[in-house]
This record gives sequence, C-alpha cells and structure tokens, in this order.
Amino acid sequence: MQFDETEVVDLLGALSNAKAPSGFEEESVAVVRDFCEGWAKVEENTLRCALITPKNFTGKKPVLMLDAHGDEVGGMVRSIRSNGTMTFVQLGRFTDGVLAGQDVYVRTTEGDWVHGVIGVKPPHFMSAAEKASGVGPALILDVGATSKEEAVEKFHMGMGEPIVPATAFDYEPELGVAFGKAFDCRAGATAMLLALRELADRDDLPFDVVAALSAQEEVGERGVLASYRRFRPQVCFMFEGCPADDTFQIPDDVQTALHKGPMFRYFDRCMITHPRYQRFVLQCAQEAGLPAQTSVREGGGTDGGPIHVLDVPCVVAGVPCRYIHAGTSICAIDDIEAAAAIAVEVATHLTEDVVAGW
Repeated sequence: MQFDETEVVDLLGALSNAKAPSGFEEESVAVVRDFCEGWAKVEENTLRCALITPKNFTGKKPVLMLDAHGDEVGGMVRSIRSNGTMTFVQLGRFTDGVLAGQDVYVRTTEGDWVHGVIGVKPPHFMSAAEKASGVGPALILDVGATSKEEAVEKFHMGMGEPIVPATAFDYEPELGVAFGKAFDCRAGATAMLLALRELADRDDLPFDVVAALSAQEEVGERGVLASYRRFRPQVCFMFEGCPADDTFQIPDDVQTALHKGPMFRYFDRCMITHPRYQRFVLQCAQEAGLPAQTSVREGGGTDGGPIHVLDVPCVVAGVPCRYIHAGTSICAIDDIEAAAAIAVEVATHLTEDVVAGW
C-alpha cells in the first residue's frame, strides 16, 4: 500500500499547526473537514469531536470505529495581574521544566491569536535561597502588556482564553522526519484519516468503518465517550501519538523507536489490551509485511481506557513521537504510513466470526 508522501506531510503539518488545546478543538476539526470533503460526512458535536461517516457506510453492518484525539496539551488564562502579566493553568500536563521561556500563542477575547512567552525570573534576580531551593521559579504568561488595563483593552486578554506552544511544523524530506507541536495525537490523527479514506472506497468490508477525532483526551479521555454514543461500535481501533523511548532507555529496554512502525501496547495505566484482538492485529501486520512494535507501559493512557470497559474490544496503534508533552516533538513519516496500513489490513480481515471468537 503506497501513500503520497507530500500529501501525508501536508496533512500532518496542517494538523500540527492547528491551535487546538483541550476544549478548543475547532481548528483541528476544520482540517479534518477539509480533508474529508467529497468522500465523507463530518459532524461536530458540542464537545468539538469530529464524527466522520464515509459514503460507503450502509447502516446495516456492525461498526468498527477508528479513533484519534483532536486536542493537545495547552493552557488557559487564569487571571490578569496589575502589571499586565497573567497566571495560567495547564490543560493536560506538560513535562516538568519545558514551559519556562516557551514561545506561545494566546487567543484574545476577539478570537485572534497573539504571541506571548511563558516568563520566568532570570537568575540575576534570584536570591541565594531561591537558587539553593532546587524548586523552579514561578511561571507567568506575558504578551508584553504593562498593566491590567492595557492587557484587557489593547491586547484583548481575558480569563479562560486558551494557550498553545508557538511551534511551526517542519519536515526534512531526505531524513523522513518531521518536527512540530501536538504530534500527540496529530500523528495518530493523520494515520487515522489516511486509513479511513482508503477504506471508504471499499464496498465489501464486513464492518461499516467510521472514525472519530475525539475531544479532550488530554484532560481525562472525555470526548471519546460522546463519540462512542454517536456510533455504538462493536470494535474500536485507536490511534495515538505515543512517547518514543529510544533516546533515553538502554537498548534492551527500548520498546517504541522511530522508523520501526506503530507501537501496540499490552498495558498502560488505563487499559489491559484485549489479548486476542492484539494478537489478531499483530498477525495482520506480520502477514502484510508491515512493521509493528509492542510495549508494556507503566504510565500513560488513551481513549481506549473508557471504551474497553464498555465491553468494546480496543487496540491502540501508537505512532512513536519523541518528546511529546513539550513544545516540539519529532516523528517519522514512515511510522504514520505503517499505522494507517495496518488499520486497513485489520478492517479488511475483521469479521463478525473473528470478533465472536474473542
């Protein structure tokens, strides 16, 4: 199965550049709507999930739902201080230490986005006690205002407005790697959309295949429950942008490396993956000659968590991404393509008898 590299990169770039933290997924939904034009219907619910129904949907078959999440870790303005700086809360969780000095975009009350920075006290002004404490200095949000009045009236800052890293997508074609923000889960979303479009041209599938770009995963896997209620699937295939571990683990312990295909987890903090479904997926990948890797995670969670306890078998194809939950991540285009291809193989070979045997 061949994908157009330029198209894959363009789709990943559009999704990565979309400013869509948890609860504010409109821009990622807009990218999905554009990509699906002509071959699928895209509905948007009040949570900002994109619910995608291809034209080959019959309504007479059991449903296989593909899922990826449309949000990213970000922040929200909490208060505006008299000197024009702001406090904020995180939407999701950034890795400790990465926010200090981070270039960000802040949405204004008028709906525009302006540059800001996560400010931190310079070492020149730290007391000896502060330096010795080992505790990082307090972080503030700064767009350049000098008073609360100026922040509100000139910069149009407001409580409750979202914040995202101001990272621009880039791709190195000779290396096959991309750099950008929000690859968790925009890398997974790219794979999902590619797979769904491939399947949308097939009328002989045993299942009706639909897809959801679910909202608010980073704040507790909330949107996927609404996606489930919309489609009532019998089986789910989740996509993720999962943390690669090939830059800090010893070689024997690496389970999620770039250029080795998607990672299928047996365990994380929210799900023990259905072992027979997992075996079926890995067998499909092997028979098709597609790369895949597996892992047992001590932390992390996915949209599979709240869905598998509803008696819906789930697996998770995680596209390896270095340094997720930071301002910039790295992923490989061939891993995205492999994740999409494996999903197509699974949807092609999955039958009601196979599922009944689980």
